[in-house]
Amino acid sequence: MQDKDLPPANTTEARPSARSAREGGFDARYWLRDLILSLLLAFIVIFFLYQPVQVEGTSMMPHLANNERIFINKFVYRFEPIQRGDIVVFWYPLDPSKSYIKRVVGLPGEWISVIEGRVYVNGKLLTEPYLPKGYSDRQSYPVTYVEPNHYYVLGDHRESSNDSRLWGTVDQKYIYGKAVFVYWPFSQLGPVE
Repeated sequence: MQDKDLPPANTTEARPSARSAREGGFDARYWLRDLILSLLLAFIVIFFLYQPVQVEGTSMMPHLANNERIFINKFVYRFEPIQRGDIVVFWYPLDPSKSYIKRVVGLPGEWISVIEGRVYVNGKLLTEPYLPKGYSDRQSYPVTYVEPNHYYVLGDHRESSNDSRLWGTVDQKYIYGKAVFVYWPFSQLGPVE
């Protein structure tokens, strides 16, 4: 005896249609394609426009600490000039196998002098709001002329910084990025001041 309320086992209501299974497959392919394109775009942005680097040392304290990880913008200086106050990453002029990170204080064509820890540009005292008390030193250094396409760079923690006061200016060709963003540790997450 057959129950008249149950549909026969071979009707389309009892199993999913072939069309809906195909649509699910297309959705998975589109999702996978979008994921791959997103990862490729992220790779291009991070490794060709921005580069992750690790800060080593204490010369940029308190703004950048030892072992912090930051992103540098590698192409910004193709579109705008290097400016006073920028924190730049460059190949160390005396050993280009090493990278340094410092702040630009002197621009091409300027005379820089450091007298008892204070920086003067063309004879005028430079205002340095980023330099907290206790991070400058009381040393004096000879007047330096910044040649064309060169920059005078200093660490923010002047007492523990190996910088232009000791080895001179940095040729622009050695500067390969501007520090823009701290991404590790998360407690310091945000733009570089």
